[in-house]
Amino acid sequence: MEKPPRAQLDRSAWIQAAFGTLADEGVSGVRVETLARRLNVTKGSFYWHFKDRQDLLNGILENWKDGRIRDIVKQTRPDPTRGTEQIFHVIDIYSANRNNKGILIELAVREWARRDPAAAQTVEEVDTCRLRCARDLFLACGMPMNEASTRSMLLYAYVFGVSMMNCEKFDGDLAAMKAEIGNLIVHSNTTINPPPAPAP
Repeated sequence: MEKPPRAQLDRSAWIQAAFGTLADEGVSGVRVETLARRLNVTKGSFYWHFKDRQDLLNGILENWKDGRIRDIVKQTRPDPTRGTEQIFHVIDIYSANRNNKGILIELAVREWARRDPAAAQTVEEVDTCRLRCARDLFLACGMPMNEASTRSMLLYAYVFGVSMMNCEKFDGDLAAMKAEIGNLIVHSNTTINPPPAPAP
């Protein structure tokens, strides 16, 4: 009995397979031979869609950037009727347990960015967009620009930091702590003055 013909792979299928390898092995593991084995096809199929490995790596970065920016824009489009409730919603979404593969890909791209200028530029563009989107939420609540920028940085640092931590066994009520952290990010009860400048 003849085997059914293999489905024709498009450029997107190769990139998605590359993300799996990137999560498991880092960018050094993303090679044409490895992906061909993963997809059960010949290397020749690859060259219908990509000039070379660098073309694939560029495609991975572009796909990752577009997905991350699309996601944050969707979650942070300011809604004047919701006010700070929307900021709390964003904190809840991004500080909840995240997809493990997504975390591994995020870490792999950032490790890649330490050694590759194109990857570093991509990460910078994504981080800048995330910060600006978060800042716009604070601005929509009436905060001045400087405070909105500071709080967007705090929000971003918290939600991405906690998503990579395993703190379920930490002492205390974790849910209550997360709620209090959300309040600290969104609301301010005191003004903290900078330390005095050193004497000349």
